[in-house]
Amino acid sequence: MRGGTSGTRIGSAVLEWLDGGPAPDRPVLRAAVKESLAALAAAAPGHSVEVRVPPHGAIQCVSGPRHGRGTPPNVVETDARTWLALVVGRTTWEAAIEGGTLQASGIRSGEVCRLLPLWR
Repeated sequence: MRGGTSGTRIGSAVLEWLDGGPAPDRPVLRAAVKESLAALAAAAPGHSVEVRVPPHGAIQCVSGPRHGRGTPPNVVETDARTWLALVVGRTTWEAAIEGGTLQASGIRSGEVCRLLPLWR
């Protein structure tokens, strides 16, 4: 999933927004988040890390121990803008954590970091 052109996968409205332009329509934003989460799940199949981008979607990914009930021990949570910026390489994992827009818990959550950006 790495490589490719982000414009064909994410859409120009979202890329313009990430570069300071107007926010895209909610359905466009939701579609971009869902598509990128699906790409992450395909790149790292599994159930040991939960990635949440509320209110647009959440997936489980990364091979390893599977969690059962309750809050999983390995969680990555962020807003749509930060997530999409990570996906296309407009920001880094470290910058998002330092800026307070990304929360990552559990030792396996760092596996997601190694998969980003998904698209350039």
